[in-house]
Amino acid sequence: MKNKTYQIQIALKNFKPKIWRRVLIPSDLLLPDFHKIIQTSMGWSNGHLHQFTKDHIYYSLKTVDSEFWDEQVDVDYTQIKVSDLLIKEKGKILYEYDFGDDWEHDITLEKILPHDPELKIPVCLKGKMNCPPENCGGVWNYAKMLESLGKPKQNDYSWFFEFIENHFDPEYFNVNEINEMLKTEDYGCFNLMDEF
Repeated sequence: MKNKTYQIQIALKNFKPKIWRRVLIPSDLLLPDFHKIIQTSMGWSNGHLHQFTKDHIYYSLKTVDSEFWDEQVDVDYTQIKVSDLLIKEKGKILYEYDFGDDWEHDITLEKILPHDPELKIPVCLKGKMNCPPENCGGVWNYAKMLESLGKPKQNDYSWFFEFIENHFDPEYFNVNEINEMLKTEDYGCFNLMDEF
């Protein structure tokens, strides 16, 4: 599916209110580069392992010390394109980041658009809510931490206030900041901001 643009929704699973982003990417984008776009768009720091999953097959970067690698279910994603996994509109894959905190994201192909040479991609169109802080314990612990923001006398999450330096706004989202960061990201051997 060459020279198409994918409109993708990235949504963190198992959390309300919904934390999500809508991005435009080239359909032939490689999964390692898509991973970088997800990290930047959501607000993660790319400090943990990750994988994509479709039909019980796991797509990730194979390393020499991949001790749990299973040739039956694991695929080195280095040369896999997004369009290899997402073929039709409404198609979905799972993206998991940080196997300890287990941040799972639904990746949905919302629209397949014609290539527009005037359009600079990748670009984030819209989104909602701030990304949870790294290493805070997953969606359930994050929800408890947000509850504690309104109850500063509770001791259970006093470390959380130090962790987020007392200025974390769970509703903060700035699409312009995200797009500035997307412009500076290095995507493999080509520049996505140029015509593809």
